[in-house]
Amino acid sequence: MLNIVLHEPEIPANTGNIGRTCVAAGARLHLIEPLGFRLDEKSLKRAGMDYWKDLDVTTYIDYEDFLEKNPGAKIYMATTKAEKIYTEVNYEPDCYIMFGKESAGIPEEILVKHKEESIRIPMVGDIRSLNLGNSVAIVLYEALRQNNFAGMCKEGHLHRLEWE
Repeated sequence: MLNIVLHEPEIPANTGNIGRTCVAAGARLHLIEPLGFRLDEKSLKRAGMDYWKDLDVTTYIDYEDFLEKNPGAKIYMATTKAEKIYTEVNYEPDCYIMFGKESAGIPEEILVKHKEESIRIPMVGDIRSLNLGNSVAIVLYEALRQNNFAGMCKEGHLHRLEWE
């Protein structure tokens, strides 16, 4: 099972959308405090819709608490400061993909210790960053693709309308 980690997320609607994406993808969500909202906020639940109750979510008091409770975890750091593109790594089925807060990303003191595991999404020009929810979806679904969408429904069906 893949793991999405949000380091100090600030916007409840983004976290709600990411939670919904995690449920759809069969991924766990890890939230590193401080959060810019309360987990019982209406906007968080509204964005996550009725999927929030199905979300496997864990909170941590800080980054050190996260590391202590997930020893040996393979962590990829999504950042605009990385040299490697997110498609240039091989995601293990149980890896962790970390994203930073909307206003500042992952702190550089963390990134310098994970240069080889840092990944970026290419963008045109001087765009500062993509929306956090979009970034999570892009990287998470690449990791799922690399793992052949294990355990996921891979085909849909049209419903034929019958006329009487």
